[in-house]
Amino acid sequence: MELNLNGRWALVTGGSKGIGLACAKALAAEGCNLHLAARTAADLEKARDDIAAGYNVAVNTYATDLSETDGRAGLVKDVGDLDILINNAGAIPGGNITDLSDDVWRQAWELKVFGYIDMARMIFPVMCKKGTGVIINVAGIAGKLAMPDYVAGATGNAALINFSRSLGVAGAGQGVRVVCINPGPTLTDRLMYLRRLTAEKEFGDPERHGELPANSRLGRPAEPEEVADLVVFFASERASFMTGSVIDME
Repeated sequence: MELNLNGRWALVTGGSKGIGLACAKALAAEGCNLHLAARTAADLEKARDDIAAGYNVAVNTYATDLSETDGRAGLVKDVGDLDILINNAGAIPGGNITDLSDDVWRQAWELKVFGYIDMARMIFPVMCKKGTGVIINVAGIAGKLAMPDYVAGATGNAALINFSRSLGVAGAGQGVRVVCINPGPTLTDRLMYLRRLTAEKEFGDPERHGELPANSRLGRPAEPEEVADLVVFFASERASFMTGSVIDME
């Protein structure tokens, strides 16, 4: 299936690892040029080299802290014109309502919640002015669940889900589509770290993480590439009738 992404430009935040890197590679496979943003320059350089070795596309990298307002504004200024924004940066820590300090909660939301919102607020009007563009917000299935031990993450994802719906409606008559993707557990470095911590707590052995429940209908975590395939499809013209849509991956 031709996705008609050849020659377009996409910005992927959190693009050096995990789901973000998988999205970058999937876009590159379709001929899409890339801007990758993350905190760590070394990780970005490795991601750029990996992509450049396999695909004939332009790859620009930006080591910046997207939890900072200036970092977000500087990134938008540096990348310039965009066809696709994939908001993916950020991981909100677990904990119940009394576990998390004000600073931890607010810092986590500065990156994933306000980071997504600010990036969209700066890029959405530019896309509307030119009459075309796609914004994909990678939130998380926790936003639709009652999760008292992940209350900051579940609440933050719920906010991003409704933000995506609202912005999708706002852009519907202006040629700009907005879609929210909600992955369930996905096989990233962070998930494996958390599963090992849980196995250490439950069994006294971090290597017994395979005995923990997968918390998914298929009995296993998703691969980052499986999330990326869905993200790239919805970023393409093949999903031209989809906006304000929320897609759950359970």
